[in-house]
Amino acid sequence: MKIARNEKVLTSGNEAAAEAAIRAGCRFYYGYPITPQNEIPAYMAEHMPEVGGTFIQAESELAAINMCYGTSATGKRCMTSSSSPGISLKQEGISYMAGAELPVVIVNVQREGPGLGGIAASQGDYFQSTRGGGHGDYRTIVLAPYSVQETADLVMEGFDLADLYRMPVLILSDAQVGQLMEPMVFRRPKKRKLPDKSSWALTGARGRPRHIVKSFFWDTNDLKKFNEHLRQKHQTICEKEVRFEDVEVEDAEVVLVAYGTPARIATEAVRRMRAEGRKVGLLRPITLWPFPSKHIREVAGRARAFLVVEMSLGQMVEDVRLAVEGQRPVHFFGWPGGGAPTASEIIEEIGRLK
Repeated sequence: MKIARNEKVLTSGNEAAAEAAIRAGCRFYYGYPITPQNEIPAYMAEHMPEVGGTFIQAESELAAINMCYGTSATGKRCMTSSSSPGISLKQEGISYMAGAELPVVIVNVQREGPGLGGIAASQGDYFQSTRGGGHGDYRTIVLAPYSVQETADLVMEGFDLADLYRMPVLILSDAQVGQLMEPMVFRRPKKRKLPDKSSWALTGARGRPRHIVKSFFWDTNDLKKFNEHLRQKHQTICEKEVRFEDVEVEDAEVVLVAYGTPARIATEAVRRMRAEGRKVGLLRPITLWPFPSKHIREVAGRARAFLVVEMSLGQMVEDVRLAVEGQRPVHFFGWPGGGAPTASEIIEEIGRLK
């Protein structure tokens, strides 16, 4: 796709994610087809060769994530993508990459579950995404776009964050955000000072110090030190990388909390209720981990109640309740099994709050 920077184009969330990855310097993509993310590998298959990149349709999701392990260990930027059941299959490899401190960007275009579920939009992967997902004490940075523009922006930023902290970064999209088409521009990513990968990458060059990429420790004390190192890194991320958006929150009596597709709908609900003179706002987490707990706690000091809107049986609502710490009631409005609530239904739910 030959598009000049800042030139407006009409594209889908999935294709925006793929093009943004290429523009961010990703030259290795490994994936396996599963609905509703198939536009990503299809786009990569067509356009990676144009930039001298490598596209491989792996024999399985397990193979794809382990190809990322090998590529990342050489210091190259790489990406994989899948949808809910496929991400589950990648979890062992994601844990290994976190344990080896290897950067990678992983896109999850969520579908319904559990099991095979269905192919409509859902948000049932929140727990899996924000708690690491695999075995061991680790986290992944989780970025949740709610538009095509933000999908591209967060994918570009995701590569920098992965390199900066040497860890997997997860882009948590959903079938609606991935499939819808909107006008957007590919912007220049924010410049960051990134660490020199030559200090750890396996280049095979003669004369340099020996590097070892591993996640296994014979000595339990060594493993304890490493896990303490991870904890310190996680604390730094919580201090520096929290992102959220407030919509009419400053004087809101009722604050909606939503991400992804429900946040788009909740924005419309806020607009309608403000037009009627009702003080309703929206707090939209953009980083699901690190979660904007401190900000939510501050908002709880002035709001009357919270209503968490999710396309699930209720997952993010638990983090909101932890953040609020009992200061205010936290209500839940869920929409499991595919599809999403309408703005009118959210407004009706707000009317039922006590």
